[in-house]
Amino acid sequence: MPKKGKTYRNSLEKFDKTQLHEVAEAMKLAVETAGAKFDETIEVHVRLGVDGRHADQQVRGAIVLPHGTGKTKKVLVFAKGPKAEEAEKAGADYVGAEEMAQKIQTENWFDFDAVVATPDMMGVVGRLGKVLGPKGLMPNPKSGTVTMDLEKALADIKAGKVEYRLDKQNIIHTPIGKKSFGPEKLQDNFTALMEAIIKAKPAAAKGQYLKSVTVASTMGSGVKVNPAILG
Repeated sequence: MPKKGKTYRNSLEKFDKTQLHEVAEAMKLAVETAGAKFDETIEVHVRLGVDGRHADQQVRGAIVLPHGTGKTKKVLVFAKGPKAEEAEKAGADYVGAEEMAQKIQTENWFDFDAVVATPDMMGVVGRLGKVLGPKGLMPNPKSGTVTMDLEKALADIKAGKVEYRLDKQNIIHTPIGKKSFGPEKLQDNFTALMEAIIKAKPAAAKGQYLKSVTVASTMGSGVKVNPAILG
């Protein structure tokens, strides 16, 4: 088992890792334990009481965080004709069709953070599922990234839209900002994200929905939030 770094070990000394915290206290600790020399990202990790192997227990969606994520995202848009022009005017970093798909396939090109596509382009984009899917980049109607309203999609992403989805262990991992945001702005973003996840609870989910909620910086240790207070 690899040894934990000094920054991580120092963060452990600042609080009891087994204790469940109120939201405000958790945000404060997450900031205080982010001891790296760079502006660490603060992430939320939510373990849900669902089985994502069943279609009726999937949890997936997107939300524009009140204070954004602190990161400027590069967006690739798959569109043609007037819609391609709309995407360019709306601030897309890259716009194209088959030639963009070929660039990804042949050059292993991934100089973008999000992908948006018009519905008519999903035949082209669908062939990229094996490379875009594992990176969480595959456009999806549920997250608003397969749409004819490219202007809104781009505005949301640039404003700090984040997607949330289950991994194979039924855990959601989502950034809520940077250490430099401070506890209050992080709490606003955290609350917005958790409200969206709770609202997305599948009807088929039984028992306790929020199994565990942890907040952690890039290099710091996890701070546990009491899931009972979240709903």
